[in-house]
Amino acid sequence: MTSVALKLETNLALQAERVASRVAGTPEPADPVHAASEGIDWLMRQEGVALSLSEQRQLLDLVLGLLESSAPASAVPAGRAAAAGGSTRSSRLIELSQTVTPAVLEALDFGALAAMDAREQREEIRRIVRAASVEQRLEINGRELVDLIDYIADDLLGYGPLESLLADDSIAEIMVNGAEEVYVERLGKIELTGLRFRDNAHVLNVAVRIVSEAGRRIDETQPLVDARLKDGSRVNVIVPPLAIDGPAITIRKFPEEEITLRDLVRRGTLSMQMASFLELVGKLRLNVVISGGTGAGKTTLLNALSQAIPRTERIITIEDAAELRLQQPHVVRLETRPPSIEGKGEVTVRTLLRNALRMRPDRIIIGEVRSEEIIELLQAMNTGHDGSMSTLHANTPREALTRMENMVAMSGVQLSTDFVRGQLKDAIQLIVQIARMQDGVRRVTSISELVGLEGDSVTMQELFAYRQETVSETKGVVGRFTFAGARPAFTRRAQEYGLVEALEQVLGMGA
Repeated sequence: MTSVALKLETNLALQAERVASRVAGTPEPADPVHAASEGIDWLMRQEGVALSLSEQRQLLDLVLGLLESSAPASAVPAGRAAAAGGSTRSSRLIELSQTVTPAVLEALDFGALAAMDAREQREEIRRIVRAASVEQRLEINGRELVDLIDYIADDLLGYGPLESLLADDSIAEIMVNGAEEVYVERLGKIELTGLRFRDNAHVLNVAVRIVSEAGRRIDETQPLVDARLKDGSRVNVIVPPLAIDGPAITIRKFPEEEITLRDLVRRGTLSMQMASFLELVGKLRLNVVISGGTGAGKTTLLNALSQAIPRTERIITIEDAAELRLQQPHVVRLETRPPSIEGKGEVTVRTLLRNALRMRPDRIIIGEVRSEEIIELLQAMNTGHDGSMSTLHANTPREALTRMENMVAMSGVQLSTDFVRGQLKDAIQLIVQIARMQDGVRRVTSISELVGLEGDSVTMQELFAYRQETVSETKGVVGRFTFAGARPAFTRRAQEYGLVEALEQVLGMGA
């Protein structure tokens, strides 16, 4: 903990003791939450203490904890539990906001609000919400008031009920299925939250705000949009008439901190031996395809694998919605553009890939290969752009090859099957398969090397695999990562790069 954080924590603890002492010295309150909130107001008013809304919530929890610890068990209020999360709390917030918001909107000076910074804006909204709740004589306790202020401020300044989820680093994905259902993925498991929107129009308003900030539009004529938030999170929005039960928003969040292969080892995604092997793969400029299903962790693994690329190389990334976060200094990021409402101006992955070949790249990384751009990618991999990487939706390495063959066939370019398979064999050295298993943990299930052609089939050699043994309710999926013991076909390349000893050391093989 930093000295600043420690000082803040110490100050809040001292302030909590002062407030709790004041509350305890008054007649026993009917609602301890309300009494604690009034005590915090007294502290801020009389003692000149300035606290943010986040600090007020922390202080409220500390005061309530002190009051409960000093009270007999029978005196512990049930009201605090009633103020906790859940759909009941969300319904209560919606009801209160519908009552207060019109008065807040009438009292706000939006011109003055726009000139304030984020903290000042929230403090102004806090002041007006408190005044409106007093004027309307709402039956509301201190915790509900703090939650109401957050709810209205988030609705006016941010993405409404989604703000608290976006701020939660433990959440990997947010899924809004209309106004009544908001799901999240946490630690690989999907769970229903207690959050709700007022109605489908509220969901649509938030969706419009999200895509507008990304320079896109969403309406009946453009009912499907991919975009990204300012923090890099990927967003998909689909609205009626395509979404029958109301607007749906899906947000894929990405961690703020840099994820390394070593981090993935600690998460159980792969073994240390596999991580060391993939680091060498990056240095050896092998062409790699990362294959997996939706939500399997392909992009996270690609980000981690890309860190093995030397900082001296020029990298060009191409994506539909920019998600990659490469740490090298010489990176050019390209992003596709959808067609306008008139059907004009579209820029595809294939177009960007063709242009990237004129930009003197050392490596090309495509966020995901989906269709006809496979032609240019294979050509790039076969004509001097070694070390290129991409992801692909497929459930097995063999299925990944089949999908790439089908993409070539659907591109409109007439090529024989033998020629296409020869191109695949020459262009791609490794297919890394990753999957999200029953326990929610994402694991690399296979690292396979393309080694040649046998008849009309591309032959592969599996170097590493995850062998599942059992599934336990307490331990989740139980298994082990294994090395097949085979010498990779790219050992000669390792000799050329002076890395053959490092490769043999990683694999535990002698010369």
